[in-house]
Amino acid sequence: MNSKAAALSIGKLSKKTGCHIETIRYYEKISLLPSPTRTEGGHRLYSKTLQQRLIFICKARGLGFTLEEVRNLLCLTDSSYSCDEVKQVVLGHLDVVKNKISELVRMQNSLESMAGQCTGGSLPQCAAIDSLFDGAES
Repeated sequence: MNSKAAALSIGKLSKKTGCHIETIRYYEKISLLPSPTRTEGGHRLYSKTLQQRLIFICKARGLGFTLEEVRNLLCLTDSSYSCDEVKQVVLGHLDVVKNKISELVRMQNSLESMAGQCTGGSLPQCAAIDSLFDGAES
């Protein structure tokens, strides 16, 4: 199969991956995604390898990995990496996710408490609003 036949334009790549065109261009700009070959007219053509790399980036971002963490994972895949190296990156990110979940649970509990303090009604006074002012410096 001809490699150009499998190559996609940026628009088709965007549709295939669900990644916005501007995001694809940004990933190229910050060298997360290598620059693709171009047609004589200057249009980008993304090879199967670049398509797979973008899918990897999108999935990693969907799991909440930062751009630097994605870059680190890609650097590992571009060299001879060990599963243990990848595991360390994943476990580090898992700790971040667990901390975010704990913070979200604390936020949920606070919001439930605030909502529970509200009596409703049409008066402009509200215990939930008052609780946001509690502890404010005079």
